[in-house]
Amino acid sequence: MTMNASINIKDLSLSFGAVEVIKDLNLDIGQGEFLVLLGSSGCGKSTLLNCIAGLLDVSDGQIFIQGKNVTWEEPSDRGIGMVFQSYALYPQMTVEGNLSFGLKNAGFSKAEVAERVAKAARILQIEPLLKRKPGALSGGQRQRVAIGRALVRDVDVFLFDEPLSNLDAKLRTDLRAEIKELHQTLRNTMIYVTHDQIEAMTLADRIAIMRGGKILQLATPKEIYNRPNCKYVADFIGSPSMNFIEGQIATTATGATFTAAAGTFPLDGYAFDGAPTAGAAWLGIRPEHIASGAEAASRAIRMEATVQLVEPLGSDTLVRVAAGGQRFWVRLDGRVEIHEGDALPIGFNPVRCNLFDKTSEARL
Repeated sequence: MTMNASINIKDLSLSFGAVEVIKDLNLDIGQGEFLVLLGSSGCGKSTLLNCIAGLLDVSDGQIFIQGKNVTWEEPSDRGIGMVFQSYALYPQMTVEGNLSFGLKNAGFSKAEVAERVAKAARILQIEPLLKRKPGALSGGQRQRVAIGRALVRDVDVFLFDEPLSNLDAKLRTDLRAEIKELHQTLRNTMIYVTHDQIEAMTLADRIAIMRGGKILQLATPKEIYNRPNCKYVADFIGSPSMNFIEGQIATTATGATFTAAAGTFPLDGYAFDGAPTAGAAWLGIRPEHIASGAEAASRAIRMEATVQLVEPLGSDTLVRVAAGGQRFWVRLDGRVEIHEGDALPIGFNPVRCNLFDKTSEARL
């Protein structure tokens, strides 16, 4: 068990009958850390969060919160505050009533309840809403109240289960910033479940990317983006996702090359994890790392492409091109004038690439 960790999860397993949802998972979360559990639907991220919260009984393993073994403790005894995807507010109560209800049931004095509610309302900027009922609130206001209900408990650990997924795009952006500011203010440990990679990249100190009940990579957003440890992670992070070229790596006394349908390219400058190994592989390159037009001429790997699809996004323009017998997504400046059928030279350097073994899909 790691010292100075807020949460330690050791050899955790959970099965529903014969179906293993989580298997032998280990995870240490530091004091005051903002950890995001990220993955597609069914990967086990919400299940893991519910195990930490005590809403699901684990099949095997142990969970420690602040050094205390809480594996079989009731949720109310774990020292956590939880915010759900649905606001789960009491419609007949005012905002103030929703914030104070749990504290009153726990036996806190009127003065303590009033002080905690006032503090949470001030932090979340919902003081003018205290006398309103949930039906008179917007979606963003309701979610702030739901966060406030966890906040008044004054606990060390907060758990968020996709709290922004029911909101529209602008509200998600606004509340995402508020949650980040909340963490910077409180410095409590926070675990946040989402399938939205933008939320993960902008909020997290570290991201745990999950698949099939396992953590594939646990690292900072920057490391996961720049050095994904497997093809799945590389493909999952980024929008549009990474472009992949199937081919063969060959090694020589002077370096390594990658051969695909489009030709043979040098891999000078690529940082292999260990010595270069010959064999079948995937070469990945992100759309934003591909140069186009006149800039492509200075890149080590160059192709002649034809524009198939143009997607203007305002600040950027996404272009799908055909080159070397396959399709690529390229991110261009939004001011570029480009149309379907145009010829577009593209190029990139090996230092911006990612190589993965064809069989294991592990990073090379």
